[in-house]
Amino acid sequence: MFIKFIRNFHTSRIFWSAETSALAKLRKKTGYTFSNCKKALEMHGNDLAKAEDWLHEQAQSLGWSKASKLAGRKTTQGLIALKYDGAHAALVEINCETDFVARNEKFIAMAEEAANACFKFAHSAAQAKGPITKMCFDTERLGSLHTSQGKTLAEQLVLMIGTVGENATLRRAECWKSAPGISLIGYTHPATSDVTPLSIGKYGGILAYTCEDKTVDSSVIGRKICQHIVGMNPTKVGKEDTDKPEKVSDDENCLIFQEYLLDPELQVNEVLKENKLNVLDFVRFECGQNLEVQTEEIKPKDGQPLENVQTCQ
Repeated sequence: MFIKFIRNFHTSRIFWSAETSALAKLRKKTGYTFSNCKKALEMHGNDLAKAEDWLHEQAQSLGWSKASKLAGRKTTQGLIALKYDGAHAALVEINCETDFVARNEKFIAMAEEAANACFKFAHSAAQAKGPITKMCFDTERLGSLHTSQGKTLAEQLVLMIGTVGENATLRRAECWKSAPGISLIGYTHPATSDVTPLSIGKYGGILAYTCEDKTVDSSVIGRKICQHIVGMNPTKVGKEDTDKPEKVSDDENCLIFQEYLLDPELQVNEVLKENKLNVLDFVRFECGQNLEVQTEEIKPKDGQPLENVQTCQ
């Protein structure tokens, strides 16, 4: 009897250890509750893959229901996500109800997924006539892009809503593709200490420029100019021969006439001339800002009409 008790004790310890290990892994990977993960494992004989699939299916179903219930609630918080590689760039805004959720790992991952999907699209688009091809996405078009897992961004968003329990929206995005010889660079604020191709913040921007000096790495100064744009919010590049600076510097909205953010003793045009940079265009996103977009059709590489993109003017 004692031996049987010891055998049962050790066997149950082994099963309990395996079960808790699987439960811990499933919770860490999915972020779902203890009770839901435990139920998923029990239903599928501790098979992690099947349990994870079941949880996602349940979350998707619950997410659709929850998303419908929360749809009318305002989403004034959120994130700007950015990805670029020098010749392609994507800037995305997604929104939520509270800043607390905007700091949630699931929401951050959603923003990054959206930026990656737009960035991939920028690579697939054909180069239009002119130095920069700009593609704008509204909520519907942004949601129709596919993630690396094969779901649409809209489906992924619903899954995320089911997890965080708060309304969220895919608001807008811009993808840029530059012609040879034109550089694209981006910046988000608050900025991370490392310069990475994928970053997030409350503000973000993309800058298109050329550099006359081909022997130097212009990306450092280009990023600083983009940082200035994000911080100072100019409305246009400006031209010295047609535009005149404002009498009060704080009222200046032309980029070239603004006091340089990193050195107010200089104007931006002085910094550009010193570094032999020529700014072609820029875009700036601020989380929650209003937006009006003019659109026209653009075609992809195979020449077929593209349903999910608009060109930005």
